Amino acid sequence: MSDETAFPSALIELQERLHRAHAEHRAYLAGLPRYSHRGDVPDSPGWTDEQETVDRMWVEIRQLSIEVADHPHWKTVPADLLMSSRMQLKRQARPAEFSEAAGAA
Repeated sequence: MSDETAFPSALIELQERLHRAHAEHRAYLAGLPRYSHRGDVPDSPGWTDEQETVDRMWVEIRQLSIEVADHPHWKTVPADLLMSSRMQLKRQARPAEFSEAAGAA
């Protein structure tokens, strides 16, 4: 599975969309007020609208995850190569800005 063209373009696109959905979710959560169990930060007000957005984001992440995992391509991959092939797809489909940030960390 070292050939980067081994994945169907539709599968690569799904994985890219999944990477983006995860990144958008993390960025959105990072911008929300925090609650501290230690009491050193004042409690934030309720977050009904924010909760709806987080729930919608999770629905999208779950759906994309299912689509990637259930893609017909995986039936063509031998069982002993399945895990490494899935990991290769994640690396190959990772947008450049995430790959560069991961390399710098």
